[in-house]
Amino acid sequence: MHDDVVVLTDSRWVTLDEQDWYSRQVHHEDGLVVDALRRCGLTVSRRAWDDASVDWHDAGALLFRTTWDYFDRFGEFSPWLDQVSSETTLYNEAGLLRWNIDKHYLADLREARINIVPTCYLEINEPRTLVQAVSDTGWDELILKPAVSGSARHTYRFAASDAARYECVYAELIQQEALMLQPFQHQIVDHGELSLMVIDGQVTHAIRKTAKTGDFRVQDDHGGTVHRYAASAEEITFAEAAVAAVPFDVLYARVDVIRDNDGRLAIMELEMIEPELFFRFNPAAADRLAAGLQRRMNER
Repeated sequence: MHDDVVVLTDSRWVTLDEQDWYSRQVHHEDGLVVDALRRCGLTVSRRAWDDASVDWHDAGALLFRTTWDYFDRFGEFSPWLDQVSSETTLYNEAGLLRWNIDKHYLADLREARINIVPTCYLEINEPRTLVQAVSDTGWDELILKPAVSGSARHTYRFAASDAARYECVYAELIQQEALMLQPFQHQIVDHGELSLMVIDGQVTHAIRKTAKTGDFRVQDDHGGTVHRYAASAEEITFAEAAVAAVPFDVLYARVDVIRDNDGRLAIMELEMIEPELFFRFNPAAADRLAAGLQRRMNER
């Protein structure tokens, strides 16, 4: 393997399963990226990040796309990331991936005057019980989730008066990992969550994610649905400013935005590791990604 770019996936998505709609969608999205890179004259292959047969020294660059098992296998992924970052060039870069894995980055955005959903961090071995921590926030309805997570893993919504029901799961988790409390954002139920794709510094397209009836999780693996969305000038400016505030070079980002409980645009998350970028809604955005990657490679 001596490719200019290796597009990274995880082992579940290496082979297309024509009978599975999700597999078809993953391959379509990754295919748009591969084709765009090839149109730039780059040689490209697509491999699982944990493929032991690959010598990553031989790759000009690695482009993270659908490595969606990384947070379930973080004990393997983290040393692998250390290894490959010393062997080849990563997009996004390894420092940014590390920064983005841990949602303490939201505090950095807040310090940069980017409005985020209010967040209270609970560190490992936090001495307070969940009931005490919830009481200290003063919030009536809350979300509890890990600082390092994905796909709504260990994400709980509850009223402050019901916090005691989650004391056992909290006590177990807080011994192992940092957690976050946030006030529940009611706009998610009423209007969903906006995702703006920022490629090489500019918004290329946007989608709106809505939860199924009776749920608050907008991810499609929890029954959420995705809709094409025309972002306003205010939303575009906000998303681009959030990415510009990141203390790393950002080739691609998905900026997840809501109107907070005060009606202001607020960052829910910045996804810059392996975000779904919804290229099927705007295939030309894949060409912008490819051009940005090629320019960075040429400048090295």
